[in-house]
Amino acid sequence: MAIRLYIHRQLGERRWTQADLARKTGIRPSTINEMYHEICERVNLEHLDKICEALDCDLQDIIGRE
Repeated sequence: MAIRLYIHRQLGERRWTQADLARKTGIRPSTINEMYHEICERVNLEHLDKICEALDCDLQDIIGRE
């Protein structure tokens, strides 16, 4: 089992770029990029909250366990 981030799916559905999400959340573009490509080792809960708010989605829409 592994924890997966689905930010790429949400951005694709909305036709947003990583830069769009960074602007709307105030999260550094490099942090968004790491989350997008699932190469981050840690995820800040405040960042997840900001992303959910910007994308108008629930937590399970951007993170899951496979």
